[in-house]
Amino acid sequence: MGRLHSKGKGISASALPYKRSPPSWLKTTSQDVDESICKFAKKGLTPSQIGVILRDSHGIPQVKSVTGNKILRILKAHGLAPEIPEDLYHLIKKAVAIRKHLERNRKDKDSKFRLILVESRIHRLARYYKKTKKLPPVWKYQYDTKRPKSPISITSEI
Repeated sequence: MGRLHSKGKGISASALPYKRSPPSWLKTTSQDVDESICKFAKKGLTPSQIGVILRDSHGIPQVKSVTGNKILRILKAHGLAPEIPEDLYHLIKKAVAIRKHLERNRKDKDSKFRLILVESRIHRLARYYKKTKKLPPVWKYQYDTKRPKSPISITSEI
């Protein structure tokens, strides 16, 4: 499948291990992994950052093979899941950074074009998340120019 806003047809991805059971050398229990995931989430880390830390520092290659659940499902069970999905959050963060750049550099045509692409990706992803009920139906992304302290205004009037 091709890319959305570029010419690439990249198909490379990480290869998951065929064996779904936890490695024999891993001595960490499921409860220990759950506790460490909750501890990292309370510090404010995203699910992907938690997975990277568990893989690199704690030697847990796949959380699902150890606990039986993915990181986000564990966070939802403990009530620590992020309010908006992680991919949407990072797209919004990127759009805010481009807007701040455009406030300083008004004539940057390429950034204006890239902002349009990023915001269209945000709207497309938000439409999907509303359809799958991961976002409230009245959630809306709009950049707020009136308040300089809070660059994004994410409205969800329920």
